[in-house]
Amino acid sequence: MNDKINVIAFDADDTLWVNEPYFQETEKRFCALLENYAPHHTLSQELFKIEMQNLHLYGYGIKSFMLSMIETVYEISGGTADLKLIPEIIRLGQDMLQHPIELLDGVKEVLDALKGRYRLVVATKGDLLDQERKLKKSGLLDYFHHIEIMSDKKTDDYCKLLKHLDCAPEQFLMLGNSLKSDVIPVLELDGYAAHIPFHTLWAHEHYEGNLEHPRFLQLTTITDILDYVGH
Repeated sequence: MNDKINVIAFDADDTLWVNEPYFQETEKRFCALLENYAPHHTLSQELFKIEMQNLHLYGYGIKSFMLSMIETVYEISGGTADLKLIPEIIRLGQDMLQHPIELLDGVKEVLDALKGRYRLVVATKGDLLDQERKLKKSGLLDYFHHIEIMSDKKTDDYCKLLKHLDCAPEQFLMLGNSLKSDVIPVLELDGYAAHIPFHTLWAHEHYEGNLEHPRFLQLTTITDILDYVGH
């Protein structure tokens, strides 16, 4: 692999820095606000259903999450909820948007080892302004040749990225924590992809089944990639 790869792309959320635990904590706070209307598990199920319904309208990210929380308030209360809940939910989202960036272990070590030897890329989905904010606050911007904030991560989206980078699939390696978003679409293009599990995963990103592919790498931590491309 080392001789073929010239572009290495990294997912951002829960690959470079912590993300999903903040969503889960905010969801708990949201459910606590509405505990007079329904049990927490019912609220979580309704919120997730509404998030899925809204993905094609709002995309991914904190702002989409905020709008779905507000819609959930209306649905779960039958339109009877106190309007004072709305600014509280907005504050929950704003807290997330201002949260400090917590880099994951090994990230800087890996980027230091690879910078200058490969074209390094961020390929992430989510809200444009928020992802740009996190990249700036992370201190990692100088490592990357290109930043791609994608509306989704399907095969066609990776095709566009590869075309923009003028990179053949066999020269491309993607690293991320989601088999569904970071790995499978790249393997479908016959690129290389490495899965780095994170201890929490959004339900939408769950993938059931065994994955076998000659260009698939299952890693334990991000530093494991240096065994394949670090020398």
